[in-house]
Amino acid sequence: MNGHFITFEGGEGAGKTTILHSLSQKLEKQGFDVIATREPGGIEISEQIRKVILDPQNTKMEERTEALLYAAARRQHLVEKVLPALEQGKIVLCDRFIDSSLAYQGYARGLGIDEVFAINQFAIKDCMPAITLFFDITPEKGLERIASNKDRERNRLDLENLVFHERVYEGYQKVIEKFPNRISTINADQSLENVELDAMARIDAYLKK
Repeated sequence: MNGHFITFEGGEGAGKTTILHSLSQKLEKQGFDVIATREPGGIEISEQIRKVILDPQNTKMEERTEALLYAAARRQHLVEKVLPALEQGKIVLCDRFIDSSLAYQGYARGLGIDEVFAINQFAIKDCMPAITLFFDITPEKGLERIASNKDRERNRLDLENLVFHERVYEGYQKVIEKFPNRISTINADQSLENVELDAMARIDAYLKK
């Protein structure tokens, strides 16, 4: 494939979505053909699955059901949007991908990182990101940001307690240990401008290779 698949990861309130859209515009100004997308979602079928997963009323959803729904949304998004864009030589910036499932369902939900990875290997085959940026912020600070942002959608994961989000954070540390060559950590607890500069520097360094 000729394109570049770059994913953005982090806990709730890390600011990755804001940074992703800003960097997408910057890369376009540099002459790159860029697609900004998200998981779960990005295309109609996956957005419908997103509504089911994140609906605050779906409190009965079992852990494996949740993991399988994420994998299903991921598969459809990949074949319908990501892979065609990569084949056309585009840069795909994706807000969350497989690492979210490993941290949230694999570790925080207790299903096992390797077990959730196996489910997702069926969904994505061998399509892994070229690089992943992990936006590092403590769960407490991330949740404080969410609480102060009145415009942000409130979803089922926001109903989880601090202990769950701390486990997600621990899960991401395990995932970073598993894929140290792919995942690059960025301090998200600094000014938006500095986070953006750090993230852009990592992407520039990768593209220059």
